[in-house]
Amino acid sequence: MRAPLLLLPLVLGGCSVAKAVISVPIKAGEVVVDATTESQEEADAKRGRAARKAEEQAEKDRKRAEKAARAPR
Repeated sequence: MRAPLLLLPLVLGGCSVAKAVISVPIKAGEVVVDATTESQEEADAKRGRAARKAEEQAEKDRKRAEKAARAPR
């Protein structure tokens, strides 16, 4: 009776190993999906950065054009 009770942790320990082995591919798949897709928040942030960059470039172009217009010929 004591022998099965002493072996019980070893038998149940195998379950956690099996669980880890089975869950590894699932977790890897989740990482791949998360890396290849973007959330709505990430998309909004990307659009915001692009808009700010375009505004900065437009401001630089405007200043360059004003400076060129003022330059003596």
